[in-house]
Amino acid sequence: MTMIRICEELEATARRLIKEDGLKAGLAFPTGCSLNHCAAHYTPNAGDTTVLQVTDVCKIDFGTHINGRIIDCAFTMTFDPKYDKLLEAVREATNTGIREAGIDVRLCDIGEAIQEVMESYEVELNGKTYKVKAIRNLNGHSISPYRIHAGKTVPIVKGGESIVMEENEFYAIETFGSTGKGYVHDDMEVSHYMKNFDVGHIPLRLARSKQLLNVINQHFGTLAFCRRWLDRLDQTKYLMALKDLCDKGIVSPYPPLCDIKGCYTAQFEHTILLRPTCKEVISRGDDY
Repeated sequence: MTMIRICEELEATARRLIKEDGLKAGLAFPTGCSLNHCAAHYTPNAGDTTVLQVTDVCKIDFGTHINGRIIDCAFTMTFDPKYDKLLEAVREATNTGIREAGIDVRLCDIGEAIQEVMESYEVELNGKTYKVKAIRNLNGHSISPYRIHAGKTVPIVKGGESIVMEENEFYAIETFGSTGKGYVHDDMEVSHYMKNFDVGHIPLRLARSKQLLNVINQHFGTLAFCRRWLDRLDQTKYLMALKDLCDKGIVSPYPPLCDIKGCYTAQFEHTILLRPTCKEVISRGDDY
């Protein structure tokens, strides 16, 4: 299957299940399907002919919302059992983060516990043994209404901030492991964009930019979107206007985040709510 078809089928299913209704209910961000050395923020643009291969390591990162209340979750899919230890390392690291999280817990302590578990694993690929490394510049985050990254960062390595988690906060606990350097950089063509949450009124000169911003405000607000979703709304020849909105600081681009070519990365993620008397994993299902 092509990556476009995979994403479109997943998104169509999610739209149907959540009974999509404008900004009241729907998809919270584009379906991530980052492959191999690419860890995050890849979803195919129109014309992308990439086909999922039997040797690929694919991270499916997806989210839905009702009235801006976002659930953000992810899992890693492989067809070859040689990657099992990599997936186990990251799954256990995420479960450790969930277990350690709680009211008045310091974010830095969660990161240290995650790293200790993740980096206790090794994976053998094609006769060579790799230590699983936590990707140190990726992390979990607090979530608030219509705001996927709400200001607090949950590190996945030691040395983070000593800020504490608080009652009634939502967090995405996500961890990433790599057989490469354990550090990602921007690479490949951008597909993900998001209107900046705190942006005020900025005058626009180009009529096309004004029109595109109206479409973004109407259909996405401050939730993330991708080029495929603009295509779906019958927007055409919008790249110059989109660049103008980015240049003006109204919208931010989020390029794919990649480790070194030839390595493999995995991700697992759940959203938790810190209730006064318990910790609820609101994205947990029977399958992961």
